[in-house]
Amino acid sequence: MEFISVFDVFKIGVGPSSSHTLGPWKAANDFADECIKRCDQNDFSISVALYGSLSLTGKGHATDKAVMLGLCGYSPDTIDTSVMDGILHSITDRKILSLKNGKTISLILN
Repeated sequence: MEFISVFDVFKIGVGPSSSHTLGPWKAANDFADECIKRCDQNDFSISVALYGSLSLTGKGHATDKAVMLGLCGYSPDTIDTSVMDGILHSITDRKILSLKNGKTISLILN
């Protein structure tokens, strides 16, 4: 797995705090890539738990949104910000994430 540098994390991103969005976004994207590589199953789910400052300020800083977008394979550098709300509404309504490889996974929202 490729490591990210501090310069990848501290950039302007969605939400009021890039440290609470870009780092988790990129981590979720990397995790999704690993799931695609390792999971041959057609049916599995993901439950995301945030800890520390991410759990205390996560929704207020849009960490939850960043994680969902990262899990779906979107990049903070290239996403069309005008379609983000529609993507997020679709995810939360259907509780399904669509991965880059076309597979879908169930999402458990707490």
